[in-house]
Amino acid sequence: MVIAGFALLAILSHLVLKYGVAAPARLANLPLFIALVVVGGPLLVELLGQAARGAFGSDLLAGMAIVTAIVLGQYLVAAVVVLMLSGGQALEDYATRRASSVLDALARRNPSVAHRRAGADLVDIGLDDVRVGDEAGADLVDIGLDDVRVGDVLVVLPHEICPVDGVVQLGSSTMDESYLTGEPFVIRKTPGSTVMSGAINGDTALTIAAEKRAIDSRYARIMQVVRAAEEQRPAMRRLGDRLGAWYTPVALSVATVGWLAGGDSSRFLAVLVIATPCPLLLAIPVAIIGAISLAAKRGIIIKDPGLLERIGSCRTILFDKTGTLTLGQPALVDMVCAPGFDKNDV
Repeated sequence: MVIAGFALLAILSHLVLKYGVAAPARLANLPLFIALVVVGGPLLVELLGQAARGAFGSDLLAGMAIVTAIVLGQYLVAAVVVLMLSGGQALEDYATRRASSVLDALARRNPSVAHRRAGADLVDIGLDDVRVGDEAGADLVDIGLDDVRVGDVLVVLPHEICPVDGVVQLGSSTMDESYLTGEPFVIRKTPGSTVMSGAINGDTALTIAAEKRAIDSRYARIMQVVRAAEEQRPAMRRLGDRLGAWYTPVALSVATVGWLAGGDSSRFLAVLVIATPCPLLLAIPVAIIGAISLAAKRGIIIKDPGLLERIGSCRTILFDKTGTLTLGQPALVDMVCAPGFDKNDV
């Protein structure tokens, strides 16, 4: 992002100096020189390192365009290619940060503390009875999620998010588990019912016994799935790299033919600049990361990014439970009667 911004500032400064105040060419080109040294140099070093490792991708074509433009004295063209290359990388970094912001939102949704019962005797707790710090809730101690142990007796206050997976010991309430299961239902919870971390409690406090640590809970596993999906490199990105491997020599060949046929070295540069395919390598991963992020915001967890690549060829989809497609509330919408039967009689 910094490199792209610096290159853009240099280009704008050059245009202002050259066309705005009619400065001498040497002064007008000074911002371009600085940009090519400060930001273009590290990019070229990185590309040379990739070439040394045998990675002849299409980004290398952009590097060759930068060098060719500098040799031919086309400093503005070189700066524009630097902006293209660094701008594409900045776009991918931005998409990655957007994806990370979804993970941060998931993390913020999870409670940071749990209310552990300090006393041995369990008593039923109502909505108006439990307040951390007052006399009725004086036996509650706030602890960090990492301090919760299997068997701890915890209290989930009204409208709080359940911190860990467990079993209800006392109390009767409801929990909204739609964020975890996709089922748009509020589930009744009574003694003996299981509760899941990440579910939202209803109007009455529940006393539960922790069955798992927070790190092993349902909500923690969901976060792990999302993080693994966003960190997994999509297969289509590898396909783009393979395309770049043959695309680069083909573009160089066309550029060389244009140079030799026309006898003008600027044609070689023109072909390299036009053929620089930053979108070829950036569009697919950015699209996939964006799709995962938007899906996560809507409560949809994509375990394998490769599914997004194959979904266009799908013809049959199987759903394993009511609630994914329907609300589980069937209604009569029409009656089709066999010959000889009347709707009213039926």
